[in-house]
Amino acid sequence: MNPELPILVVDDARFSSAVVSRTLKQAGYRDVRVVNAAPEALKSLEERPVSVLIADWLMPEMDGLELTDSVRQQDEQNNHYTYVILLTAKESVEALASAFDRSVDDFIYKSDMTKQLLPRVFAADRLANRHNTLLDANELLMEENRQLAAHSFVDPETGLGNHHYARKRLQQALDYTESRGGAAGFLLMGIHNWERHRSENPDAVVSELLSGIARRLTGLIRPLDALCRVGDDQFAIIAHFLDEQSCRPAAFRRLHEGINHKAFKTSRGFVSLEAATTLCIATEREPLPTVEAMEEAVVDGLKSAYETRTLTRSRLNTASAG
Repeated sequence: MNPELPILVVDDARFSSAVVSRTLKQAGYRDVRVVNAAPEALKSLEERPVSVLIADWLMPEMDGLELTDSVRQQDEQNNHYTYVILLTAKESVEALASAFDRSVDDFIYKSDMTKQLLPRVFAADRLANRHNTLLDANELLMEENRQLAAHSFVDPETGLGNHHYARKRLQQALDYTESRGGAAGFLLMGIHNWERHRSENPDAVVSELLSGIARRLTGLIRPLDALCRVGDDQFAIIAHFLDEQSCRPAAFRRLHEGINHKAFKTSRGFVSLEAATTLCIATEREPLPTVEAMEEAVVDGLKSAYETRTLTRSRLNTASAG
């Protein structure tokens, strides 16, 4: 028995509610509240939820079933479970079955209330505690999953940074450009006909190709540049240059040629890939764009790069660059 179990008693008959309240307090329950109407009960529950609600089935304004419906709505909003016990004179199977369908947990027959009340509340204590413990654990798990998703920066197939990490590093590069000068470069590379490569090769070979691309690009970038996989067939490099004259397509040509001019060895032999590459540059001389504006620029630029199979320069849309 938990003496601090929060209980709310709802009964329009003051004598009946007094009997229930007195019995519970004599048994050692210290947190027992009593109201005489369902609307008062809902207001009380909004202020402080309870573990067990004991209510009369037949009440004016709102009966026990309607009260239960409203309590379940509150519970859903509050990630809480209230164990509902109805006091009733109805003993027909049909009436009780309909009440269970409305999410009532248990009944106490008024004709035998003195014998049934405490055993039913003891059981309600255990079940409500177990249910709310599970709800709390589930909410904690969901929050942990949200945090993991929000802070997960690794692409599981390549071990490179993912799209979230690319956006974070791009924002850092823009901030650094604003405070220290120079230029920020955002290079987007797409692998031509990647869907065909996926369909023609088993998963193991596709994984080998992805690992090969990641290793090769890692060996070609500067130590402080960020290399990320931002899509199924797309890779991004984010770089900052202290001298904006150094941030130009020629500085990234080795990356473009590194994929296009040398085949990848796999367990099924050598596979040649074709890459299209585009570069967007932001400098301190102009209003710095947002991350979204630079992403939009390279996505548009990559379409042209696929047509020419060359390393192209993407231009910012001035309407969205501010």
